[in-house]
Amino acid sequence: MASRMKEKYLKEVVPGLQKEFHYKNPMQVPRIHKVVVNIGMGEAIQNAKAMDAAVADLASITGQRPVITRAKRSVAAFKLREGMQIGCMVTLRGERMYYFLDKLMNVALPRIRDFQGVSSEAFDGRGNYTLGLREQLVFPEIDYDKIDKVRGMEISIVTTAHTDEEGRQLLKLMGMPFKK
Repeated sequence: MASRMKEKYLKEVVPGLQKEFHYKNPMQVPRIHKVVVNIGMGEAIQNAKAMDAAVADLASITGQRPVITRAKRSVAAFKLREGMQIGCMVTLRGERMYYFLDKLMNVALPRIRDFQGVSSEAFDGRGNYTLGLREQLVFPEIDYDKIDKVRGMEISIVTTAHTDEEGRQLLKLMGMPFKK
């Protein structure tokens, strides 16, 4: 069974983008390649238990076990040594990616207080979009009573689009709530 998002992409987004950008072949239409969800954990230097809580939160949100990221080099000012745990991340592809995007766009983002839409300026020049969330509580899987600390996360949506305009239109047609 294909997810709602994948069906929407195939039935609505591909024809819409093909018409707008005059692609001759449906395979030229940009698609979402992967979604990377990252939590940076500067506090893990002092508190080792914080990393376990962040890993558990990220696993319940994405449905996939996170990879723990480590420091590439030492920084004395931050009391950071090479190889120390400083974050966790998950790379989503395929069905899990579409399921996560569906949940992000239709459940999590509307739950943000005073939400007017996400910025349409956060593209990197190659059609990829990055979004920062201040708290993990916007996801329904997170139980408010069980969290030890509010943590933010960064969500990067990597597309096969060549320009920001193509990427923006792709995400808009997929249902990303951009500001007017």
